[in-house]
Amino acid sequence: MEKRVFAFRGAVCVENTAEDITKNVCLLCNELFYHNHIEADDVVSLQFSITDDITVLNPATALRRGKTNFDSSQIPLFCCQEAKIEGGMKQVVRVLLTAYADMSLERHNIYLNGAEKLRPDWKSKI
Repeated sequence: MEKRVFAFRGAVCVENTAEDITKNVCLLCNELFYHNHIEADDVVSLQFSITDDITVLNPATALRRGKTNFDSSQIPLFCCQEAKIEGGMKQVVRVLLTAYADMSLERHNIYLNGAEKLRPDWKSKI
């Protein structure tokens, strides 16, 4: 199996509570890893951005504290605030996963819980 570096994108809408952020960030990341056959050792970095109305918990912290199907303890994580755009979708956590993946497999970007509206052109095939 030949691997190279790919970028995988995703987003999820959340309520501004620690519980909901943790649950949905972990779900989003679990789905990205599972459907793209990514192992923790394959990851270069995982970057999050959040809209300015998410104020109670950083998604990187949520990922470390939450339940995932992979070990995130050694994955470099980063989080920043999205640019505030008039009319932009609210309460969104976006993710950019950079990882080594099998070149022969189809790649999946994952949008959940209402965030599918951000990229209707990327309808999930999963």
